Amino acid sequence: MPLVAIALAALAIGCEQLVQWKYGPMGIIAFVALTVGVRARNVLMSGIGAVILVMLLAQPG
Repeated sequence: MPLVAIALAALAIGCEQLVQWKYGPMGIIAFVALTVGVRARNVLMSGIGAVILVMLLAQPG
């Protein structure tokens, strides 16, 4: 079980770093909002994070 938790934590940190590298501070804010919303089961917060990420992904270039 601890190995699975460590692997999931490493995957989450890697994903967070990738988002920050590619999309900057706004990407990290969106990723954090999405994560907090999902963990707290708050639809509004996760929706805001998802919308921001989609807007960042839809940008040309």
